[in-house]
Amino acid sequence: MSDQEGTGVTNSTRSGRLIVTGAGGQVGRLLADTPGAVGLGHADLDISDADAVRRVLADLAPDDVVVNCAAYTAVDAAETDVAAAESINVAGPAALAGATAAAGAWLIHLSTDYVFSGDVTRDRPLEPADLDPDATPATVYGRTKLDGERAARSTDPRTTIVRTAWVYTGAVGGSDFVSTMRRLEVERDTIGVVDDQIGSPTYAVDLAAALHQLAQTPPEHMARVVGTALHATNAGRCSWFDLAQAVFAGLGADPDRVRPVTTAEFPRPAPRPAYSVLSGVSWADAGLRPLREWRPALDVALHPRSLPLPRDS
Repeated sequence: MSDQEGTGVTNSTRSGRLIVTGAGGQVGRLLADTPGAVGLGHADLDISDADAVRRVLADLAPDDVVVNCAAYTAVDAAETDVAAAESINVAGPAALAGATAAAGAWLIHLSTDYVFSGDVTRDRPLEPADLDPDATPATVYGRTKLDGERAARSTDPRTTIVRTAWVYTGAVGGSDFVSTMRRLEVERDTIGVVDDQIGSPTYAVDLAAALHQLAQTPPEHMARVVGTALHATNAGRCSWFDLAQAVFAGLGADPDRVRPVTTAEFPRPAPRPAYSVLSGVSWADAGLRPLREWRPALDVALHPRSLPLPRDS
């Protein structure tokens, strides 16, 4: 199968293993389903248990790549469940980095747009270098994810950070935003969705393919990506309202059934970033294939036409 629509994964160019932690999540599951990958769900490895990490990853080799997709992602719950968020989002990446550093393996750590302040005055997509060294994210989730980035890079400087945003599968019965809009289109006549938060929707299939391509970086190009921070989202920007309308339209429903509301009208325990559009320039500059624009990706999510993770024939 070709890498149609810009999402295909190139043939393997590395001899080591691809080990995926957090293989039970929406991105980890897709990545772990690629041929030859070793998927470790929570039952296989609790990354917050340093002893378990050392035991399970005791046979890591220098050519191995560990992609950490495990995270505490309950943004609102984290505000009161701080210890759990810190254990998974900070201690976990540090433990994995300890294992990769000891073996000379490579850790790719998946992070989030929440590490940024979400300043609505931004007029351009955020580059990795835009993160203030003294940044203090507004949420427990964002703080612990940033602390996890720092802990991983401090423990193993070769760690590559990949930040993404607004990840969804769009699967029927799922719990992500697009899946929720699918359900609400059936259940409600109209819905209100915030129109003053701007970001970059990311189809989990495209993100998994992108992470796989990164993990297959050949040795002669490793200097471009090792020890760096990269951003990987579908191209473009929109509000949650725009995305919800696009879901309704994609399902053949009237998009005007979605009405815009403000963040103030829809308060949450954890504040959401007002602006968190991530730039794909760092990804392209590293020689990696840019992710397609968000609208075509959404169309595929709503109407799947191929295998979950396309690969070259």
